[in-house]
Amino acid sequence: MPQTVGAQSIQFAEAPYLLSSASIVGTKEGEGPLGKLFDVVGADDKFGEDTWEEAESTLQKEAASLALGKADLKKEDVRYIFGGDLLGQNIATTFGLMELNIPLFGLYGACSTAGESLSLAAMAVAAGYGENVLAVTSSHFASAEKQFRFPLEYANQRPLSATWTVTGSGAFVLGTRRGSVRVTGITTGKVVDYGIKDSMNMGAAMAPAACDTIYQNLQDFGRRPQDYDKIITGDLGKVGQGILIDLLKQKGYDISAVHMDCGIEIYDSETQNTNAGGSGCGCSAVTLSAYILPKLRQGTYKRVLFVPTGALLSTVSFNEGQSVPGIAHGVVIEHAG
Repeated sequence: MPQTVGAQSIQFAEAPYLLSSASIVGTKEGEGPLGKLFDVVGADDKFGEDTWEEAESTLQKEAASLALGKADLKKEDVRYIFGGDLLGQNIATTFGLMELNIPLFGLYGACSTAGESLSLAAMAVAAGYGENVLAVTSSHFASAEKQFRFPLEYANQRPLSATWTVTGSGAFVLGTRRGSVRVTGITTGKVVDYGIKDSMNMGAAMAPAACDTIYQNLQDFGRRPQDYDKIITGDLGKVGQGILIDLLKQKGYDISAVHMDCGIEIYDSETQNTNAGGSGCGCSAVTLSAYILPKLRQGTYKRVLFVPTGALLSTVSFNEGQSVPGIAHGVVIEHAG
């Protein structure tokens, strides 16, 4: 039977189960509102390594190993890994996961990579290409600042619209074995560009893409916002949240009663000086693992739309005066009963 629905979505005939997940974060994330929920909080943001990039690789390796252990699986039981990060040529993923010796698809969707990796992992399992598949992603405040912005020693001032890149990695095992949570559908996002050029206002750059994907999901599945317990964006922050709600109202949908943003949830912006909130591949990944999935397993949430959001810029495109396009990938996750 056809599994594609509408213009951009898939509804799985045999929905894969989300068997386990793991979340490992840095010290700042451990001090935030969700701190007690994460599996591991590092005592040192270098995680015993010599460089920030090596630290991020260690985050991925440890999160992946922990997720496999929770699912009672060995690495030999996993057919594929879908993984990615924010660094050039996905070096955090490459060096972090190579010791697992599992076939790897390296992904780049900027901060939407958690949604992209979960989507592709779910597709692979649902299509019968792997009994168990791993989705992994990460970000690190210091490695991201080093690549995209300023050296930490520069101590530049950050505008109120800026977000704080989360130091963390989330890993997820999807498979055919029965569990309490399933990925029942996906809505793959398109690149959306409203001409934003301010690299310190990622929320404004990504909100139009989030709007596009959420609108298309509701259209494709014939749903209303209230058909979801939560519609969860990845890292729009306070600025992007307001823009998203306004854009969707213009399209006839009011999500204000059910909207959640991982970047707002993960930090206390007032006491932790994170301005608009959190961002980075790890932001949505660790929040999904530590905070959202337990509510789905318990049945507190029956169905959520998880929409990680990404800003598709590079140092080259930014320095050449290009705008910052956005993308967002929607994943429908449900309590399996």
